[in-house]
Amino acid sequence: MEALALSDDILLSVDKAARYIGNEINHIKKNPSDVDIRFALCFPDVYEIGMSHLGIQILYEMFNRRSDVYCERVYSPWADLHTILKERDIPLFALESQQPVRDFDFLGITLQYEMCYTNILQILDLSKLPLLAAERTEADPLVIGGGPCTYNPEPIADFFDLFYIGEGELQYDALFDLYLSMKKDDAYTREAFLRRAAQIPGIYVPSLYDVTYADDGTLASFAPMYDDVPAKVHRQVVTDLDAAPYPTKPVIPFVQATQDRIVLEIMRGCIRGCRFCQAGMVYRPNREKSLDTLKRYAREMIETTGYEEISLSSLSSSDYSALPELVNFLIDECAAKRVNISLPSLRIDAFSLDVMKKVQDIKKTSLTFAPEAGSQRMRDVINKGLTIEDILGGSELAFKGGWNKVKLYFMLGLPGETDEDIQAIPELGNEIASLYYDTVPKEERTGRCQITMSTSFFVPKPFTPFQWARMYPPGEYLRRAKLLNDTMKEQLNRKSLRYQWHQADVTVLEGIFARGDRRVGAVIRKAYEYGALFDAWSEYFDMEKWERAFADCGVDPDFYIMRERPADELLPWDFIDTGISKDFLRREWERAKRGEVTANCRKQCSGCGCRAYGGGVCFG
Repeated sequence: MEALALSDDILLSVDKAARYIGNEINHIKKNPSDVDIRFALCFPDVYEIGMSHLGIQILYEMFNRRSDVYCERVYSPWADLHTILKERDIPLFALESQQPVRDFDFLGITLQYEMCYTNILQILDLSKLPLLAAERTEADPLVIGGGPCTYNPEPIADFFDLFYIGEGELQYDALFDLYLSMKKDDAYTREAFLRRAAQIPGIYVPSLYDVTYADDGTLASFAPMYDDVPAKVHRQVVTDLDAAPYPTKPVIPFVQATQDRIVLEIMRGCIRGCRFCQAGMVYRPNREKSLDTLKRYAREMIETTGYEEISLSSLSSSDYSALPELVNFLIDECAAKRVNISLPSLRIDAFSLDVMKKVQDIKKTSLTFAPEAGSQRMRDVINKGLTIEDILGGSELAFKGGWNKVKLYFMLGLPGETDEDIQAIPELGNEIASLYYDTVPKEERTGRCQITMSTSFFVPKPFTPFQWARMYPPGEYLRRAKLLNDTMKEQLNRKSLRYQWHQADVTVLEGIFARGDRRVGAVIRKAYEYGALFDAWSEYFDMEKWERAFADCGVDPDFYIMRERPADELLPWDFIDTGISKDFLRREWERAKRGEVTANCRKQCSGCGCRAYGGGVCFG
């Protein structure tokens, strides 16, 4: 085992020291001097969150299959270790070798959630790297970003040398081969490499694009500085998931991770077309793994991990075409190995309930619906594809099956939402509770039913039909939450109803980061200097620091959230080609305003543009 970067006295003084020592089961060990490229793969959040992320495990496995690459992991140190590293001048290190991140060739940071942006600066700062890409030298690692937040990388563009847009399985080999060939030919400089890398499909180099702004603050132009740099960066999409690498020996953390189980990815993309859902749009087209491949992966991972639970991963597991066969296989396989099965993202129908009765303790579990909106009008606006008959029918089946706990997820602040739509949420909860008391005879009840309604505040995201929508100030979101809460108290079955909601300030910031431009980067840096860190964690989030940062930088947050954007406005992310046409998104925006539903991809092609990728549901 490598000598640890942290002394015993430090490890004994911090919370969960096992986050920082590496050497976990299934970790990959190489001699750093035997490879040509060292890649530090970073998840900018605490270890237990990062270790739960499938994308990191896939890239870790894929990169390390190359004999000339050594990929190691790094996560955000928790606040206690952050302070110690700063005070004692200890550079941030990777887990496998325990060596400083600044000694690597690449630092790859996955961008899963906008509220982790100050953690990106923490990683750079503790690694003793310049925060701004423009200030880095030949001795510094190349900093590359990937993940869903790269669908608008502009607010953090100044901190990155390059971004990878799309699914990572396709172009990293080309990027590594270019790096090695330029080193071998003695043609490598940071500037020359970035110029060549920008010509690889899916690679975006912010420093090679010129941005100007109009007098009203909107983007006036966004264009490459050189003829050999593409004006459009094309999202990379894996069409054959069976042939793609998959980690059947994932690293097993010492500390209990948030997702402490085997993760079996069954498909990517979604057929549903919910207008608020960025993942449902940017992961198009819907593509499935074959049943044989999934059976093989499940068997291997049960053997190599020792986990006691296996979970299906997808945006909508009920839409997997071979779900009955897969679930029946898992029930047989897992029962023999004493492994539990977790089935998230299932619709509540007769088949799903039958399966869940076989794999869950009904008395302990809740069923989860995500109607997203209380009224049928709003569900049509967002294209949820869920009717009141679906919701009540599923609830009745659940109650008859023995469940008495139901969780309902909704969003507040959706485009076109009225007070009547908000009041319809607790009214729906009351209707479901009434159904329980009407359906289940008194002598068969296991107690009062519990209907938990949880709301988040809607955030419009790039490459969705709602990317043009306005948002609201925090006080308006809280008014809507209070209206819902007050309406709940008026319901006949109020003792069976519970209500939970999220912070409004965080929602507003997330909206600014999601649709902001490069001017927001200065605010993020200033907030970090004021101590903003782990903003995704409620105990650390401090809106006052962000308000000071916006004021100091002369950036008006209302510009990014308080207006509906016109159809002809140049958007900061328009240079990215996701395969989804802007015309399609605009049509869906107009259909939303009229409350018109668009059929799912299996029923009818809506002409989004993703057929050009040549695979998946478009050709099913």
